[in-house]
Amino acid sequence: MTNPLLDTWDTPFGLPPFDRIEDAHFAPAIEAAMEEGLAEVEAVATNPEPPTFENTIEGLMRTGAALDRVLGVFYNLAGADSTDAREEIMREFSPKLAAHSAVIYGNKALFSRIEQVWLAREALDLTPEQARVLMLTHRGFVRAGAALTGDDAARMKELKGRLATLGTQFGQNLLADERDWQRALSEDELEGLPGFVIDAVRAAGRERGADGPVLTLSRSVIVPFLQFCPNRALREEAWRAWVARGENGGKTDNREIAAEILALRQERAKLLGYDDFASYKLETEMAKTPEAVRGLLMDVWEPAKARALEDAALLEERMRADGVNGPLQAWDWRYYSEARRREEFALNEAELKPYLQLERMIEAAFSCANRLFGLEFRALDVPLYHKDARAWEVTRNGKHVAVFIGDYFARASKRSGAWCSAMRSQRKFPDVQGPIVVNICNFAKGDPALLSYDDARTLFHEFGHALHQMLSDVTYEMISGTSVARDFVELPSQLYEHWLEVPEVLQEFATHAETGEAMPKEMLDKVLAAATYDMGFQTVEYVASALVDLAFHEGEPPADPMAEQARVLADLGMPESIVMRHATPHFAHVFTGDGYSSGYYSYMWSEVMDADAFEAFEEAGGAFDPAMAEKLERFILSAGGSEEADVLYTQFRGRMPGVDALLKGRGLAA
Repeated sequence: MTNPLLDTWDTPFGLPPFDRIEDAHFAPAIEAAMEEGLAEVEAVATNPEPPTFENTIEGLMRTGAALDRVLGVFYNLAGADSTDAREEIMREFSPKLAAHSAVIYGNKALFSRIEQVWLAREALDLTPEQARVLMLTHRGFVRAGAALTGDDAARMKELKGRLATLGTQFGQNLLADERDWQRALSEDELEGLPGFVIDAVRAAGRERGADGPVLTLSRSVIVPFLQFCPNRALREEAWRAWVARGENGGKTDNREIAAEILALRQERAKLLGYDDFASYKLETEMAKTPEAVRGLLMDVWEPAKARALEDAALLEERMRADGVNGPLQAWDWRYYSEARRREEFALNEAELKPYLQLERMIEAAFSCANRLFGLEFRALDVPLYHKDARAWEVTRNGKHVAVFIGDYFARASKRSGAWCSAMRSQRKFPDVQGPIVVNICNFAKGDPALLSYDDARTLFHEFGHALHQMLSDVTYEMISGTSVARDFVELPSQLYEHWLEVPEVLQEFATHAETGEAMPKEMLDKVLAAATYDMGFQTVEYVASALVDLAFHEGEPPADPMAEQARVLADLGMPESIVMRHATPHFAHVFTGDGYSSGYYSYMWSEVMDADAFEAFEEAGGAFDPAMAEKLERFILSAGGSEEADVLYTQFRGRMPGVDALLKGRGLAA
């Protein structure tokens, strides 16, 4: 039997043959691709010719293509449309893939060749891009433990395997808690909810095969429920289930897993000669040190907390007026904040949502990309992995640029949140590859599907990541697209959110689902005026999470992460009516892999730049200024990781920014 994952993909644009791929194909394909990849690496390592950039660095880049292709498909499906079989494959292969990577990075003959090329670099007449790739390759091997020997090398291999297993288990536990909890709602309990929330819980009930409406822990369902449900006891029940993900006891509890992950990360960092994991992790980021990260976060924390406490007092007054005594609780904040927003801005999300149709917001994101970068989007009729996923060919001046896949609706098989990934990244070596870029979101279904303003911002955010992938124009895949410093990667995504707030964009695309009429200017003005509403709350819940993440990885790891979380929040004076956006047991950013560990601050680090970058457009000639768009593409979007992030930003803007633009953008400036 042939395995479609290993066959040549004779499909439009080289898309995976999703209609032929079955779960049973993944394990043998991964095994075969790993074996093939190791043979390719060994051929590079044992090449009898003296090491050169071409036969060693480029030679290494030619290896592992089959595995990259198979895993590109598998990990996208495992996150967006999980099955029991896919979860089992992840559990089986996470340690195997970690061991596979450890074998490559532990290949002494290969590292010797890389080291020789590195030491001879001044005499090699490399292009700037080649010099960058050589540095990153050498640094990557050293940071992975290639220079370790004996027991230290063996222990590093063990650590990587165990961390891979634990990260997979953490994510699967979280998905299980989100998937398994549901609360059937009676018709009486729907009273007071706006139509779009009722539609969402009915759709969730249908998706789960229930007889009636069901409340789930999907963010697109539970957040609006907490905003609008007048039943305080029901709000508390729902909120407690939401924040308890990962700490319900039993086999899906993540607390001990988090503690072990932190201890193993610290051991890994010390094996490599670092004082702690934060120092190891931040060395390659723009921030460089834990002190720089804490400085930024605390510059924002104090004005954000002050604003949040002011807002809390106002919300508590409203609660008292409702006859509720006692302090404002976390399950009260969204409800009374929504009521206050309706009053202060005369802005009702139930009235706003019909103007934010999913289809029209997709059109808006595409239209902005067309006006800025000349991109055009043509819907494709091709087999995909789920009936909700859709695909477009992206072209410019008639030439193929990329394939873009959008998968927008929440479902029980999809992990929570929103993300962008590439099933195939852009490159010119060893052959030209047009990227296949995927945006995953978790919006509530409806007919038509309506978004909250935050949902619409999420759509633009993830599409900003997609543009970073699609417009990449480098030679080597390892510096392609979003392969940049973690605290720089959010710049394109957060910057693109600003175009949603451009009045002419909303005037054109924010049209009513029933009447087709454009959003009235009065409502548009209210939307823009309310853009920084509740920013104290939003900033506090985010910065608290980032500071806890930093504390976990700086110094010796805590034996009890929950106690350390409580200590950090107490030291900060965390407002009692606000909780961390991501408490430890469901902090997937930090514990499902190393990507955002010690790095959750990076959204705010990038926000300092995105606020400043959009100001550059406004100073130049407006949101669609062609000269600024050209500079944005040339120095940021197309450049990938071809230079250090601060160099790229300075080339774009002429200087590095300060925190002032961020505070102004969040409405927190004094």
